[in-house]
Amino acid sequence: MTKNGVLLINLGTPAEPTTKAVRSYLKLFLGDPRVIQIPRLFWWPILNLMILPARPKKSAKLYQSIWTENGSPLLYYTQQQTTALQAHFPDKMVRFAMSYSNPRIGTVLTEFEAAGVTDLTVIPLYPQYSTTTVGAVYDEVARFYVGHPQMPTLHFIQDFSDNPQYVQAMAAKIQTQLADADYDQILLSYHGIPKSYATKGDPYPQRCENCTALIAAQLKTEVPVTMTYQSKFGPNEWLTPATDATLKALPGQGVHKILVVTPSFVADCLETVEEIEDENRGYFMGNGGQQFDVVQPFNADPEFTTVLASLVR
Repeated sequence: MTKNGVLLINLGTPAEPTTKAVRSYLKLFLGDPRVIQIPRLFWWPILNLMILPARPKKSAKLYQSIWTENGSPLLYYTQQQTTALQAHFPDKMVRFAMSYSNPRIGTVLTEFEAAGVTDLTVIPLYPQYSTTTVGAVYDEVARFYVGHPQMPTLHFIQDFSDNPQYVQAMAAKIQTQLADADYDQILLSYHGIPKSYATKGDPYPQRCENCTALIAAQLKTEVPVTMTYQSKFGPNEWLTPATDATLKALPGQGVHKILVVTPSFVADCLETVEEIEDENRGYFMGNGGQQFDVVQPFNADPEFTTVLASLVR
């Protein structure tokens, strides 16, 4: 008899906004060879002797600025999304896991195994495929089943940026915001990756460009739609145009009212709350911008349950 399971997977979050917790999280995250594609011989000294002794204290202050009474926004909304999807599929076992924090992927896969799940759908909560995110999830799932005498039938959702329900839901959120104000531009800001990763074959920029085109085609507006990349880390060249540089320059080009959307994030996190709504708002307004509005990620929006349900089906 078939027993079905669904596993939602997001990046992860520090357990609390403290230097110690952030260090533990960053050690896992930045220690993943999918995330930092530098030979370990060179990367480990940089990570352990330069980054981990200094960066966690600064990052902890940023996490403190976004922490809520529910704790980490990313963890809270991932829990909400899982609960809503479970209610949608009462006959399936629906759980969530994080790549670099608790509950870990292996822990939850063990729960599915103990429950006798024979058919498992894995949905990484990254709409646009990248080796740094979805690829890392696939690696972790595959490693878990190495040496196991049995494994379920696996359905792995590689990418859902062209899923009609996702595109329509994103466009509807933007369209609702357009009804409330007149904007000079709509900016879709995606999480960036190093340019060298794309050169080596990571299709992420093409997935983002295709996603932007699909969303723009659904909008009923004359407002121009452009796209950028955010969250640069380290000295290497990343995908461009950069969100921060673009927002600093736009007021001087006559763009004074802007609507910013973050299609690569399905739940609020450090990159959407602190980086976009605080830091990048400051860049735009400080350089002559007049209005800076944000379309929030799906968070606990029931429309995202519809998106996830379509992927499960």
